[in-house]
Amino acid sequence: MSGGSYNYLCRAFDLDDLLGARGSLREMADRLAGLGYAEDAAKETEELLVLLNQWAVRAEVRRNRLAPVWKAVEWWDSSDWGEDDVREALAEYRREPGEPEVDPAP
Repeated sequence: MSGGSYNYLCRAFDLDDLLGARGSLREMADRLAGLGYAEDAAKETEELLVLLNQWAVRAEVRRNRLAPVWKAVEWWDSSDWGEDDVREALAEYRREPGEPEVDPAP
């Protein structure tokens, strides 16, 4: 079977595939740009790569903010933690950056 020079980039169908193929996308954008007659496809490939990188950064920031809340709910539902732990995680999640920590218990 021939092909595969770009790790079968043509078969990257969903976001997971594309995120995992960012190196191949970079190589493809460079290859297209080097052809001299595919600048439009090179530019759009480059734009896709920029969008994927931006999305990855934004998703990581959100994931990091939400992970303690997700953990508290998951552990509560698994009977490892209680509702107070969820409330505490939510209080921390809602706290503005630089705002002092608040004890959720009155």
